[in-house]
Amino acid sequence: MRITEIVLLFFSFLMIIPTLASLTRFDQWWIRGFDFPRVQFSFLMFVVIIFSLFYYSFEETWHYIAVSILCLSLFYQLKKIFPFTPMAKKDVLEFAGDDPDATLSILVSNVLTPNKKYEELLKLVRERDPDILLTLESDKKWEKELSILEEDYPYTVKVPQDNLYGMHLYSKLKLEEERVRFIVQDDIPSIDGYLRLRNKRRIRFHCLHPMPPSPTEADTSTNRDAELLMLGRDIRVDKEPVVVFGDLNDVAWSRTTRLFKKMSGLLDPRVGRGFFNTFHADYKLLRWPLDHVFHSTDFTLIDIASERNIGSDHFPMYIKLNYEPRAEIIQEEPKAEEEEKEWAEEKIEDANPREKAV
Repeated sequence: MRITEIVLLFFSFLMIIPTLASLTRFDQWWIRGFDFPRVQFSFLMFVVIIFSLFYYSFEETWHYIAVSILCLSLFYQLKKIFPFTPMAKKDVLEFAGDDPDATLSILVSNVLTPNKKYEELLKLVRERDPDILLTLESDKKWEKELSILEEDYPYTVKVPQDNLYGMHLYSKLKLEEERVRFIVQDDIPSIDGYLRLRNKRRIRFHCLHPMPPSPTEADTSTNRDAELLMLGRDIRVDKEPVVVFGDLNDVAWSRTTRLFKKMSGLLDPRVGRGFFNTFHADYKLLRWPLDHVFHSTDFTLIDIASERNIGSDHFPMYIKLNYEPRAEIIQEEPKAEEEEKEWAEEKIEDANPREKAV
């Protein structure tokens, strides 16, 4: 065996590890971490395949086996990310009309607690003029700097924290029954309640920022998964117009996020349109979609964008929706299989969730 073949075989083995990890249901951080860079892994797999086709003589059976396994692995990765390309069918219809009283615009921004470029976010808010602003990782300093917004955003929910899980909600639209919840952990808040569109239609909302699986935060993805899946289960039961937004610390194509969609029946406006990567702002080659907005089938899309850098490690995400009840008839609601529901319940039980209202 030539040295070139040995090197290629080594890299071929490395390239199938992400796919094997994704096929498992283990929730250790280093396994679930393979869910994130699927685009990057796909590119590397493609490169190894090209080199294999060029350097292998294909006189040995294992040459065919190695390339075939790599091709299958690449196909698996591409299948997961394909829905988020413009070639795929869109989840959400584009709005065709003009009804400003039925629109809802949201700006989600993980500000990064040490970031002091407050004016960059304020400038973006003035430009986009969203109905709702959600900041994540915001502490007392951020709260003070953003207090100027309260002239235009009279409805607020403030949860300043120094543990990178602070959360502030600013709204031009009237909020009702808003509350802070600690669903899984005592120091990880979420916000929910109702908002009133200008046409007086009442919309349920949920703001989330669960802890990610990582060596510096959570050893497993159990708590993150449980929080998402519990919410998905409850939304399906409530059957109300709803929007869910925040930094979910999970990518759009992961098993958990896809199951959340099925459990809740919500739609992802990025499907068929693009990745809209929001993390990591400092590394062009290592980016994926961590910040999300999901909504019920009675909304259609006006605009969606990942915004410019505001000094954080996340790009803000902007979306503008139109409440259009007739769209519910046309837009297909995702549904979970019984086996998937059972797995979701197991994840929730493993997390042993605790919840209290403030």
